[in-house]
Amino acid sequence: MSDSTDVLVRRRGAHGLSTGTYANSLRDRLPNYSVRKASTPAEERELIRTARVVTGASIPRELLAEASRLRLFACTWAGTGHLPMEELRRSGVAVTNASGVHAPNIAETVVGHILVFARRIHEGWKRKQRREWRHFQMDELKGSTVTVVGQGAIGQAIVTRLEGFEVETIGVRYTPEKGGPADRVIGFDHEDFHAALAETEYLVLASPLTETTRGLVDREAFDTLGPDAFLINIARGGLVETDALVDAVRSQFLRGAALDVTDPEPLPSDHPLWTFDNVFITPHNAGHSPEHWPRLADIVAENVRLLDETDALDGLENLVSTPDA
Repeated sequence: MSDSTDVLVRRRGAHGLSTGTYANSLRDRLPNYSVRKASTPAEERELIRTARVVTGASIPRELLAEASRLRLFACTWAGTGHLPMEELRRSGVAVTNASGVHAPNIAETVVGHILVFARRIHEGWKRKQRREWRHFQMDELKGSTVTVVGQGAIGQAIVTRLEGFEVETIGVRYTPEKGGPADRVIGFDHEDFHAALAETEYLVLASPLTETTRGLVDREAFDTLGPDAFLINIARGGLVETDALVDAVRSQFLRGAALDVTDPEPLPSDHPLWTFDNVFITPHNAGHSPEHWPRLADIVAENVRLLDETDALDGLENLVSTPDA
């Protein structure tokens, strides 16, 4: 065993998946590099002293202080707001994330929810549980309008998977001039957004939580959506005003909702959202997939090789932050 570490894999994983599998995926892709997985806090402190790359869900300040050769922290989450970004920049460490890794499986979850609502599969399931042979009216997805807020990797994957269903798609993004696979792309201008809501049957939230998107779907938005619309949130709970959502469902001014995220989160057991038959709730697991580590390992391994060959940071995939000059 050499004295140096090329890649250190931290102990904590993502989505309940073992980082041992992640480390093995990286070793398969980097056979000529030293990839080590820490098992204890002491081992992490020892290995990080020579590591050039560290990957994990987070990197605390006290662990970062032990690093002397670190050039890259590869976050295993898409979000990086929990990281000590200032300290990482000052320490000369670039940061990448797991953006795009979740896109295929989250897009499948969204399409599944849309089809459940359109064909009222949840009603069929309830009647089956009651052993009730009684017909009920179904709808069609064809001809509907689906608005997807957020046109990053996940939002675009959702739109792409809807192409065969003969629906109209509207994408919402900060830079609408960049376009995308949606039939129409708009920005977050208040009037433009509400004009889109007015013709939307399925509103899908797939954007980060920012000052612009916090509380984006409020009472006014529900008023514009109207009682025939469905809400699907696989982004962050804070994009929706929860009290307004409860009121919209309770007053039958929203046809249904599928929530993989909530505000607050976890959702308290006595929260009224649990009581509605037309609100489907999952515990923030739309991103779960056995392909998470292999997809992320592809990105991180390529970045390790690029860093080794050129020592350049600007070409890294999923680059979030570069060091201070």
